[in-house]
Amino acid sequence: MAAVVTTTCPDLELIARGKVRDLYRVDANSLLFVATDRISAYDVIMNNGITNKGKLLTEISIFWFSFLKDVLPNHLITANFEEMPAKVQQYRNQLEGRSMLVKSLRVLPIESIVRGYITGSAWSEYKKKGTVCDIALPEGMQESQAFPEPLWTPSTKAEIGDHDENIHPSKAAGIIGEKHAADMARISIELYTKARDYALQRGIIIADTKFEFGVDENDTLYLIDEVLTPDSSRFWPAATYKIGTGQDSFDKQYLRNYLDSIGFDRSAGITLPEDVIVNTMAKYQEAYKLLTGKDATHL
Repeated sequence: MAAVVTTTCPDLELIARGKVRDLYRVDANSLLFVATDRISAYDVIMNNGITNKGKLLTEISIFWFSFLKDVLPNHLITANFEEMPAKVQQYRNQLEGRSMLVKSLRVLPIESIVRGYITGSAWSEYKKKGTVCDIALPEGMQESQAFPEPLWTPSTKAEIGDHDENIHPSKAAGIIGEKHAADMARISIELYTKARDYALQRGIIIADTKFEFGVDENDTLYLIDEVLTPDSSRFWPAATYKIGTGQDSFDKQYLRNYLDSIGFDRSAGITLPEDVIVNTMAKYQEAYKLLTGKDATHL
């Protein structure tokens, strides 16, 4: 089966194509989030996709939406294809298994990043300045070490092809207002902490993750988009975790490492070799099985 790298649904209004998702308007109150098989790294979409990756991401998000719903309501109406409107069902071959019918909300233009461990860009900044997103940290931290408490480090949302910009938490209120910024910071930590504790029992360390939020006409906050997937998080195997070095991962870090090894210039996507596609998907499947207890071979 070929990877679904784009969808074509003429009877639905296409609102946007993101790095991974195609977003359609279904009616005045609902949208369709479609997870394609596209994959991106360093904010660049690769030329070829990974077959059924979108279905796997969808199932992981559905799992977490259910698990975290007592912390905050989310935008999911249904992921059961039989419950979707007829004008969606006519595109079953493209959309089944990779679509979520969701509430139409006003998206808050902040990516809400929670970091539990120092790695990636946070580690790079800390080595230079002793800070993460300009937040002062204790001296002497080592790579991959857990922070004393999880850090909320928001970023601005960039257009496709541009890079998200990390900002100091104090700047978020100027973008989304003081109340939403305070609620987003508090709730993001709650969401991360509950997920982190669960995942650790299943053998996965969630080093960091990204949440997104929207509000309805009453200004009520909702968790939206994808949640705690290998695309939006760093998942490390707990069994091999070791402070002071980089970690193996169940996420896109495998792909980033490959791109680094070939001197990827980040100006345009490339066609990934088959072994990189297979090995990346295997990482995602392993994470899915550990988190949900289900085998991913049915996808």
